[in-house]
Amino acid sequence: MEVVALYDYQNEHSDGVSNYKQIDILDEASLASVDLNVDIIFFFAGKTGTAAGFEQYDLFIDVNEKGLLNLLTEYRKQQSKAKIIFPSSRLVYKGKKGALKEDSEKEFKTVYAINKFACEQYLSMYAAAFDVRYCIFRVCVPYGTLVPGASSYDTAEFMLERAQKGENITLYGDGSVRRTLTYIEDLCETMILGALSSKCENDVFNIGGEDYSLFEMASLIVEKYKVSINFEEWPELAQRIESGDTVFDSGKLERCLVKGGMRVKGTHLQGGMSPLTLGGGMSTGTHLQGGMSPFKEWILRGC
Repeated sequence: MEVVALYDYQNEHSDGVSNYKQIDILDEASLASVDLNVDIIFFFAGKTGTAAGFEQYDLFIDVNEKGLLNLLTEYRKQQSKAKIIFPSSRLVYKGKKGALKEDSEKEFKTVYAINKFACEQYLSMYAAAFDVRYCIFRVCVPYGTLVPGASSYDTAEFMLERAQKGENITLYGDGSVRRTLTYIEDLCETMILGALSSKCENDVFNIGGEDYSLFEMASLIVEKYKVSINFEEWPELAQRIESGDTVFDSGKLERCLVKGGMRVKGTHLQGGMSPLTLGGGMSTGTHLQGGMSPFKEWILRGC
């Protein structure tokens, strides 16, 4: 029998699901009420942000690092054998031209970035010391939603929200920095497949997608909504903490899933395959029928 238990700090949820149990990961007694005698733990609790971390460092460290350490402590107390699925970030990498592999050079320009890398190290050390099982997925830029009326707070959604209001999109510099874009349903399915795969354990994996510059992203959106792109000089702090190009090579994950007999189906957008279907580590954004990329199709269909 499959049972899914849902936990959250908030007591209201936009997904319409009513069976969440409210907990506080910073409260040991609250966390002790969670039954960790399960197969998989998706640990998605966290505080996101870049510049905000410099002003709210206590909150960022508490939620992002102490929260995970509290879970690991309770994991040991309950002698859990569950596999912890942890989402990390593109911000742990030192940006560069070309594709980033999991062992590419690291750089930490924000509190959030070092939070994520610290959590990766906590999982690794607890695995070595206490046999904790885990799998880390580094995510670049997700887009899309599976919950009507809800959206993420990432780059694509921010641009889209402005355009839908009839407002122009602002880009710093020339918008040439590049990102890997991953459709949210592909992201979810990939994490589930990785969670179920014995090949994806006690390791770190990039999740792939399409390679776009911010200007290319904005251009598709403004064409759809008949607004314009405004180019501005970089604010000093934003430029100092900008990572540069972060495009993922996801070949390691793809090879693991194929060897483990699993594969992303890639039928989430109308017309054909998702960018995660093919091997080779990087999407070219031309996998859908007629050569249309998933991101472009998402924009054209009204998201």
